[in-house]
Amino acid sequence: MNKTIQYSQATVTCPYCQASEIINSEEGAQHFYRCRSCSAILKPKSGDCCILCSFGNRDCTSSEQNLAI
Repeated sequence: MNKTIQYSQATVTCPYCQASEIINSEEGAQHFYRCRSCSAILKPKSGDCCILCSFGNRDCTSSEQNLAI
């Protein structure tokens, strides 16, 4: 049984050092991220489901799917 995992790219910008990085994320929310520049651990802001929704250049696929319903 082959399971295809879809990846999407997003740019995450650290609120502490302003470093940006393109990340590949699986479908769904990513709850923690360590900045490669300053080592800060990013967590979602209150009300957001993941770091993409809080610090990314687009919402995660979970948010996009919820909006489509």
